[in-house]
Amino acid sequence: MRRFLFVVPPLVGHINPAVAVAAELTGRGHRVAWAGLPGLVEELAGPGAEVHSCEAPLDLRRPPGLRGVAALRFLWQDFLGPLATAMAPGVERAVAAFRPDVLVADQQALAGALAAERLRIPYATSATTSAEFSGPLAGMPKVEEWIRGLLGELRGTIGDPSRTHDPRFSPDLVLAFTTTALTGECTAPAQTRFVGPALARRPEPEPFPWERLDPRRHTVLISLGTANTDTGDRFLTECAAAVRERARHVQAVIADPGGALDGTVGDTVLAVKRMPQLALLQRASAVVCHAGHNTVAESLLHGVPLVVAPIRDDQPVIAAQVTAAGAGIRIRFGRSDRHAIGAALDGVLTDPPYREAARRVQESFRAAGGAAAAAAHLEEFAASTRQGEPGKP
Repeated sequence: MRRFLFVVPPLVGHINPAVAVAAELTGRGHRVAWAGLPGLVEELAGPGAEVHSCEAPLDLRRPPGLRGVAALRFLWQDFLGPLATAMAPGVERAVAAFRPDVLVADQQALAGALAAERLRIPYATSATTSAEFSGPLAGMPKVEEWIRGLLGELRGTIGDPSRTHDPRFSPDLVLAFTTTALTGECTAPAQTRFVGPALARRPEPEPFPWERLDPRRHTVLISLGTANTDTGDRFLTECAAAVRERARHVQAVIADPGGALDGTVGDTVLAVKRMPQLALLQRASAVVCHAGHNTVAESLLHGVPLVVAPIRDDQPVIAAQVTAAGAGIRIRFGRSDRHAIGAALDGVLTDPPYREAARRVQESFRAAGGAAAAAAHLEEFAASTRQGEPGKP
């Protein structure tokens, strides 16, 4: 039996794949613990999860209007950096209490990687988005230099100043929850293992009115993820209008946590605060989303083509991957109205190549192995190391 400590940020899309891998490891007889925000981790991993509490900055909300470089600056300067500093003491306490053989650090939970290198604990990286493998900062050398400077400051405070590698990439093992069928040719380091999406059973939200779905019509899922509630009212309203104009053959389930659609329940548009996404994907014909990695990966794992409207962060990169793979159509989040959204929907619903491309990615994802493959790589890594040995430089 080995001990694996998962260090995760307070982001649903980053915790869900780790939950699947943790469940697989537990099923194989290993012991798993978590370092993160207890309430969120317990909600997603289950009440029986062993969670070691970490602090987080009091306010991690991002101003809704930020885009481009301003959004990137906020991500690093006001989110990832402060989050790492706040989490670091909790991660160290978790290591002391749990004594892991391997620490599994999410790419955006930098405290995990930096604590592991300082405490000489072997660590693997959980890469829940493939954007970092696609050179997102190519052509922006000053921004890249600024980020390296921030990482250096964090390493000097909570890591090992003698190390020189990028802490977002373990020098020993990086688990990428995608495949090159979606990413295309990319700059992933040699220690990367592409395992495809990792899915686990999730707690059901409030009861869903399945009886309102008409099996004779296409079902479209529309979601902007959990971090874009403050920005999506106009877009969701236009999506609903586009669907209503196609009511003869299309119906939509819209994730509307902010209540922009006033809890609309009807024969054509069903707005809910939370949707059982994995269950709905089994009957969906298309997905409209912000190009968040988890939603894209889960949709393509079900062979469902997409309309992607990226907002910020890694989303433009993921959207570009979707269109390059031929599995969807990209539209502009800030400017697309019901006509543009409707035209894109018509395309992915009626043009066979989009669904054929989605199924090609689906086959690649399935072959990659998901949570079982990730767990096997972690077992192999743990077997090759001993507690207390430093990782490779």
